[in-house]
Amino acid sequence: MLDHLEQLLVAEDIGTIWNMHCVQMEKFGFDRLIYGFTRFRATQNFGSLDDTLILSNHDPAYLNSFLGAGLFSEAPMVKWALDSVGSCSWRIVAERAAAGELSDGEKRVLELNRRFQVLAGYSIGFPDTSARAKGAIGLCAKPGLTQADVDAIWEEHGRDLRVLNSIMHLKISALPFSTTRRPLTARQREVLEWVGDGKTSADIAQILGLTIATVEKHLRLAREALEVETTAQALLKASMQKQLFITSAS
Repeated sequence: MLDHLEQLLVAEDIGTIWNMHCVQMEKFGFDRLIYGFTRFRATQNFGSLDDTLILSNHDPAYLNSFLGAGLFSEAPMVKWALDSVGSCSWRIVAERAAAGELSDGEKRVLELNRRFQVLAGYSIGFPDTSARAKGAIGLCAKPGLTQADVDAIWEEHGRDLRVLNSIMHLKISALPFSTTRRPLTARQREVLEWVGDGKTSADIAQILGLTIATVEKHLRLAREALEVETTAQALLKASMQKQLFITSAS
């Protein structure tokens, strides 16, 4: 496990970290994972998927229904993760179903899960320092494993699993990531960084050898790319997405 953590700490891109994590989780019996992280959660939900990093090795057909058709918003364990920190057995879903407590939307999610053998697992909700940030992961057990089997795995290896998943989350959440929104260009980042340093449009124009109108154009395009109304919002959002002051701009 120390070898894995050492490799994780030096990994520099999200794809590498995610692939390493999937391999590690499969050793414990979890062959399908779905991870979500946003820095812009809303009061009652995870916010827009456009601002959310989603990583998964589930069947694309499953993800198309779960994410693309919006069923994730009705998923019982997604609802649990929204307001929870820690780990939770999927047994609670079966208990709620047996008690007749599931909504119609939740029942549709369970039907989808049955079709794709997403039947047993554990979820983890991660703590975050920002009230707007939220990260969570669902660990789905290999077909053939029951929830009782999964609970036994967690009883024996729960501490290792919590540590491995928490470190993965901390590592990924510290990195910039692409969403469905187009990323800022190098020039858009540059003018926003100068705004962050307290410079006016006139100052930035002089520093960069541009006209004030050109600086204002780049700021407008940055606001459009980030889908915000003001430059102050653009600066905040780009900073939270870790798009500014990065060491190796692409």
